[in-house]
Amino acid sequence: MSENRKVLSGKIVVASHNAGKVTEINELVAAFGIETISAADLNLPEPEEAGDTFIANAELKALAAAQAAGLPALADDSGLAVDALGGAPGIHSARWAEGDIEKGETPGRDFERAMRKVEEALTRIPDAPRTAHFVCALTLAWPDGHCESFEGKVYGELVWPPRGDLGFGYDPVFQPDGLAKTFGEIQPEMKHAMSHRAAAFQKLVTACLKD
Repeated sequence: MSENRKVLSGKIVVASHNAGKVTEINELVAAFGIETISAADLNLPEPEEAGDTFIANAELKALAAAQAAGLPALADDSGLAVDALGGAPGIHSARWAEGDIEKGETPGRDFERAMRKVEEALTRIPDAPRTAHFVCALTLAWPDGHCESFEGKVYGELVWPPRGDLGFGYDPVFQPDGLAKTFGEIQPEMKHAMSHRAAAFQKLVTACLKD
């Protein structure tokens, strides 16, 4: 089995246009002396997320950014999987936040709308369990097409109404196991220590950021 490819210095592209994700990833890599620039800062287009798994979508985004920028790129694909909904919204988590113009919804991404859609779907299922987990796939890609991918998960349950404004996405309705607060109510450094993104990042650190 070949060794993982390393990134020990220099600059990488954070292949995301989601400001919350970019901030979280920047904070995670800061300790390793690696400079970051986001895909949005470089005006890189957002590729269509056509994969059928989190890792497939992360690889697609990382490769597109790496090849466009000529630099290693780190991409995240993550989402909320609700047990009672068969794992939905899953890889379509961001799409659940998009407005359906045909239904009279305002266009654009609105996670308050997405959280409400999840809650409404659960209320239609008698005695539905509220267990769920977040999944994060991280891919580090190089301009030559090489990829290293890692996946992390965190388990918990959904609350309603949403609580807290410190996170992003579905954070205000997700209460991780062993904690009495949602991801929207805890400080970023606490979330970094236990989140799905942190779990995936620790695997990436061991494989690609440590000599």
